[in-house]
Amino acid sequence: MSKQLFERPTITRLTPGVPSKHGTGSVIAAMPLIDGINVNDLMDQFGSPLYIFSEREIRKSMEDVKRAFSVRYHKTQMAWSYKTNYLDAICRIFHNEGSWAEVVSGFEYDKAIRNGVKGENIIFNGPAKSSDELLKAVVNGSFIHIDHMDELFLLTDICNRNNLEARVAVRVNMDTGINPKWDRFGFNYENGEAWDAINRIMINPHLNLMGLHTHIGTYMISTDPYNLAASKLAELAVSIARKFDFHISYIDMGGGFASRNTLRGAYLSGEDTTPSFDEYAEAITSALINSQIKPDKLPVLILETGRALIDNSGFLAGSVIANKRLSDGRRATIVDVGVNLLFTAYWYDHKFHPVGSHSGIVEETSIFGPLCMNIDLLRPSLMFPALKRGDRFVIAKSGAYNLSQSQQFITTRPNVVLISMNREVNVIRRAETLEDISSNEIIPGYLL
Repeated sequence: MSKQLFERPTITRLTPGVPSKHGTGSVIAAMPLIDGINVNDLMDQFGSPLYIFSEREIRKSMEDVKRAFSVRYHKTQMAWSYKTNYLDAICRIFHNEGSWAEVVSGFEYDKAIRNGVKGENIIFNGPAKSSDELLKAVVNGSFIHIDHMDELFLLTDICNRNNLEARVAVRVNMDTGINPKWDRFGFNYENGEAWDAINRIMINPHLNLMGLHTHIGTYMISTDPYNLAASKLAELAVSIARKFDFHISYIDMGGGFASRNTLRGAYLSGEDTTPSFDEYAEAITSALINSQIKPDKLPVLILETGRALIDNSGFLAGSVIANKRLSDGRRATIVDVGVNLLFTAYWYDHKFHPVGSHSGIVEETSIFGPLCMNIDLLRPSLMFPALKRGDRFVIAKSGAYNLSQSQQFITTRPNVVLISMNREVNVIRRAETLEDISSNEIIPGYLL
């Protein structure tokens, strides 16, 4: 066992703050360090705003989820959800931890190949696969999760014309008590559409049915729907075995596990309401083990967990630009982080932490980004200390989707750094320049 790096202890002063209509203010802890690295030093070197990722936290999350499932169901395989965060360095950490790749576009598929993932370890999901992308996936031996009947017919035609066999799975949507139902993707369980697709595949000599797949929702804070979904997929697997004397290789439960962020408008904190990996694991594995699938025929369980594995590992650091008072008297703090960099601000009440120490006195504050758009609002209202121009802050739990959904709108995208296991700091995506933005533009000759 390798020697752990020393991390010096920190002392946080507890101050209740000034009472208001919200009661006494919450303690707003400063965050001067991330993985033992001084945030001010990082921002001095790499600029503001700045995305920061912790490799140690990523690997810890992977260790936690693998332990939770493997002790209950030894045939478990992780598949990293590329759309959640497809920076090559981040993906390679997950692949280094044994994850396959789960992709939903040709762009993500090519990224996975470039990251060294073998074709047979790529799961190709999504409703919009092109003919060329399907052909590439077939030739590479990837798992193609069929989303709709038109795709089934298209894939059949490709295989017929090229005399190829494809490894496929059927994506199934179902009623698990979630509202609204996630019935846009895949074949419906209740109306028999999924069983129809399965039968068509089983009689097709060019399609090899490998598994069943579902993805019941996102940010799921109850484990009961997973238990029901796994039970329904197990029933389909049993029906296939009875009719065709054939046992599928895997059941893919998709993703959707919640991170510990707090949904906007939620009464309780995500820290208190998010199920643990153990709770998710118990719900899913108990349904499979207690099903009518024969013990020696239990399929591999595939998980496409994304958000819950990377959200806690990412931080977004920024600086205060200005303060003003709104018409109702509330304090408005304007910062250099916009919703173009923190897209999840539309549905999360992200936690903001000052980098430096503060008095502990807080007041109701709205935090706005720098974009010249009224919708550039990071937090409509939170109890926060009165930071001055130039003061710095950190937005925690911002690792999922914000990189993959960020855009160059009014401002360009900043540096992204990764703090390694031995506390080395590496730039894993450099800040954009005007040349980066304009390089693909073409000016017609008459405008030159």
